[in-house]
Amino acid sequence: MYDFLLSDAAKQLRTEVRNFVKSVPRQLLLDMDADKVQFPKEFLTEAGRRNLMGCRYPVEWGGRGLDWVSTVMVMEEVGSLGYILACVFGVGAELVCDAIILHGTDAQKEKYVKPLLRGDIFAAECLTEPRGGSDFFGTTTLAENRGDHFILNGQKRFIVGGEGADYFLVYARTDPDAPSHKALTCFVVDRSEGVQVEYLYGLMGCRGGGAARIVFKNVKVPKENIVGRLNGGYAVFNTMMIPERLGTAAMTIGAARPALEIATAYTMRRKAFGQEISKYQGVSFQIAEAAMLLDASRSMAYTTSRAVDSGIPMDETRRLVSETKKFITESCQKAVHNSMQVMGGIGYTNVFPVERIFRDVRLASIWTGTSEVMSLISASEWYKKYKADRAANLTRDPENDAAEAFAADEKFYE
Repeated sequence: MYDFLLSDAAKQLRTEVRNFVKSVPRQLLLDMDADKVQFPKEFLTEAGRRNLMGCRYPVEWGGRGLDWVSTVMVMEEVGSLGYILACVFGVGAELVCDAIILHGTDAQKEKYVKPLLRGDIFAAECLTEPRGGSDFFGTTTLAENRGDHFILNGQKRFIVGGEGADYFLVYARTDPDAPSHKALTCFVVDRSEGVQVEYLYGLMGCRGGGAARIVFKNVKVPKENIVGRLNGGYAVFNTMMIPERLGTAAMTIGAARPALEIATAYTMRRKAFGQEISKYQGVSFQIAEAAMLLDASRSMAYTTSRAVDSGIPMDETRRLVSETKKFITESCQKAVHNSMQVMGGIGYTNVFPVERIFRDVRLASIWTGTSEVMSLISASEWYKKYKADRAANLTRDPENDAAEAFAADEKFYE
């Protein structure tokens, strides 16, 4: 943790979060991984009671008025409990609430944000559909305008927290004839008649988070439950990518950290050929690489969160957040891999939790935008930035700094 980047209020909050993490019973983690607990309501209720969720939101709506730097800290600390607990912690308080805080009405904030941050109710975000994951604009869920309400039909799947949610943030097509980015609307949909929640998935890891299929059959949604504007779902989605991906990155650091700590302690005690295996470079160098990757990940998370707090333009935010999500999730997976590797066979058993951590963090580079999508966004934004910077003549042109730089006959591009 980088103390020098945290305000005094954030440091105090960190102490509170760590105390909360210490209080979570071991049995909850075991029961979730065994699918005996399908959704950890008591965990979220207690987090809300301690006012730990949504720390960057205004105090009037239940937050603490802090910033993204503080949020990154919180997500890492909660992530140290286990990736899925950070997922359910973040989905409601950092994703759904973010959309309502930024785009919703005061009435929506009063009804849906304040009780969620208190831990009284729970929420889930509905993006993925059976026919589309990364293709968000291929959404086929329909909401038919009936004047003072809409009739919603469609399906969403892999919805983390769906099993326990009292309401859902749902994107649906409201103008079938418009281009996709002008055809979607974001709604708050209460769990009511016509909303079917099906807990279906046998997951490799991240169990116990209520991952569900949600089926909407002729669900009546009041017009006042539109978040933002009618056919303005893209604007909501655009800002939601920040908490989805930056929050995911931060929690992955927390989830990977215990694996490195366990492996470090193990290699200091385990002996082979007459000495602790930490004395062998084949082992210690893998620990060093894992520590380096986590430090680099943390640096990237805090730098990006500072950038978001500073209000940089959205195109630059998209690039930084996308780079951060890809780099951190893949780096943390490598750090966990190293941790298991140096422990040998025992690391592959449930004698230590490293095998569970290994399974859990595999989700990180898939959900909330795959690594490939992150590369696509990063490449697009980088080329745009490069062309704009060159056109503005902001920096020295390094291409000319070669002995034969002006040998025009040697430079062919077609």
